[in-house]
Amino acid sequence: MAVVPTTPREIEQAARVIREGGLVAFPTETVYGLGANALDASAVARIFEAKRRPSFDPLIVHVADRAMLLRVAREVPPQVEPLMEKFWPGPLTLVLPKAEAVPGIVTSGLPTVAVRMPAHPVALELIRQAGLPIAAPSANPFGYLSPTRAEHVERMLGEAVDLILDGGPTRYGVESTILLLAEKPVVLRHGAIPLEELESILGRVELRVGESVRPLVPGQLPQHYAPRTPIQVARPDEVPKELRKQSGYLAFQDVPKGFKLVKVLSPTGDLREAAAHLFEALHQLDRLGLPAIYAEPVPEEGLGRAIMDRLRRATVKD
Repeated sequence: MAVVPTTPREIEQAARVIREGGLVAFPTETVYGLGANALDASAVARIFEAKRRPSFDPLIVHVADRAMLLRVAREVPPQVEPLMEKFWPGPLTLVLPKAEAVPGIVTSGLPTVAVRMPAHPVALELIRQAGLPIAAPSANPFGYLSPTRAEHVERMLGEAVDLILDGGPTRYGVESTILLLAEKPVVLRHGAIPLEELESILGRVELRVGESVRPLVPGQLPQHYAPRTPIQVARPDEVPKELRKQSGYLAFQDVPKGFKLVKVLSPTGDLREAAAHLFEALHQLDRLGLPAIYAEPVPEEGLGRAIMDRLRRATVKD
């Protein structure tokens, strides 16, 4: 495994690794992805092996243009067009009818495939140079914190990855929003595109986040995105004083007193900044070996929904 800069030479090398059936971790605007040729079942199987990911959890396929989209989606419904016009390239994943060329391992045997066109220039160039759609979940062990820096990938997956493209910290810091367009539009996972922006185009959008026992898309399992340190969502005054002295705290805006270490997501209370810092702050707290981490709830509006979704799924249930 090698960590390399995102120069044209290294991107070309990474594209060759993808074409030859290897695994490449690469930056997107959301989090780092662990990519393989989406049309090669054996290559995709390596993703599941590296992540220790259950086979019933489908993957997102990343494309670089419309021609590549039509290689993985059997059809593109008309109502998808205004969404692609506004949000692609970008952090919106669309669930579409699957083309026959996509192996069942990618979709966990489902007749639909989750597809997006990333906005990160390195991700797009990698896909273009590979000439293939790339299946890529987050580049982390299954269920653990998503990586927002190359060093997170290196520390968590190590030699399981053939190449890591280091593009610096990601922009959004939370995964893409996932949308299913059935009889009615349904959000299956909160993410970097807020619900309000989708409803400005589609009208009322239903929420079906975390309802599926067998996931239709990634990120629907009840416990996900978890650090190794036990974490609970609680306001500072809800944490007993004797526990604060030995615990870490993930604060939204202000620094509470009495905790061993506090990480603040956004001193100005900006939800976009908070989302971008979420996983990095949790990685930092998790590395300290503390007995517990407490996280302050944020307003559940805009990107606050995605933040709270990740925090609730990271919480260890009794």
